[in-house]
Amino acid sequence: MTKILIIYTGGTIGMVNDPKTGVLIPFNFAQIQQNVPELARLNYDLSVHSFDPILDSSNMSPLIWEELATLIRDKYEEFDGFVILHGSDTMSFTASALSFMLENLSKPVILTGSQLPIGEIRTDAKENLITALEIAATKKQGKAMVPEVCVYFDYQLFRGNRSIKYNSEKFEAFRSPNYPILAEAGVNLSFYKNYIAKQPTEPLKVHTKFNANIGVLKLYPGISPQAVHAITKSGVDAIVLETFGSGNTTTADWFISCLEEAVQHGKLIIDITQCKRGSVELGKYETSKKLQQMGVVSGYDTTFEATVTKLMYLMGQDYTNAEVAALMEQSLRGELTV
Repeated sequence: MTKILIIYTGGTIGMVNDPKTGVLIPFNFAQIQQNVPELARLNYDLSVHSFDPILDSSNMSPLIWEELATLIRDKYEEFDGFVILHGSDTMSFTASALSFMLENLSKPVILTGSQLPIGEIRTDAKENLITALEIAATKKQGKAMVPEVCVYFDYQLFRGNRSIKYNSEKFEAFRSPNYPILAEAGVNLSFYKNYIAKQPTEPLKVHTKFNANIGVLKLYPGISPQAVHAITKSGVDAIVLETFGSGNTTTADWFISCLEEAVQHGKLIIDITQCKRGSVELGKYETSKKLQQMGVVSGYDTTFEATVTKLMYLMGQDYTNAEVAALMEQSLRGELTV
């Protein structure tokens, strides 16, 4: 029988309405089959690991990512797949982080959640959970169909480090702007094999060290020197620079000087676009040529979530700045299009 580990971190999916108070409270996920009796028809051997205390996903942190990755490592040989129930607000950050932490992953790690609690009549929780379990259990010739970290939501399966949350009001909460979906749940489960990662040839290697000392500088017309200095003169080790269009910034002398000074003081600067679709192309326009010349690193079409977590991961390893910069421009887990 296929063995799946359900890891409940928290989030809307695990909430039910307390009839006495009318307040949403978490239910005991160890009794999951009582709350979702449809699971019995899947004929899987399900185990549940519930965080104690459970977390609102807004409180997610690298320490929790370490706990998740360590749990998967320790249970890796025991289970065929893993389904992580997670609040949707930071789900893409966690999925991105785990993709970098779990090198040579050969089994599915599927994150899912819901927009409405599992006890609501119109909930999306049951469908998301049941299909995530089906995906985690699907094999072809004895091997997992989807050997990577993914987000499943509203009938679509996304590569985790390509996903973004874009809507807080509709069931269709996630999108993958720069990469096709991996699977779709209709009358049948349709897998798009050309876009799914290949099975690795090496054994799983788990990385748990992070350096979260990162600043974020989002540009806007009229940004002041004081606002820029607050980031470039701070004690961060790296800066994610959210630029216009294909990686463009103001060419004002004071702004370029701020960035040059930061680079000279050993700060890595990663250029990603504010656009949801498209890629940074340093040097395409005069407004990004100087960034290229001073050593700003291109994030290409990497999402903000994947850029931040990839930086944390790489800076947590024993790499030099030059090595981190080179790896930021390479696809490690399918997070960017080269």
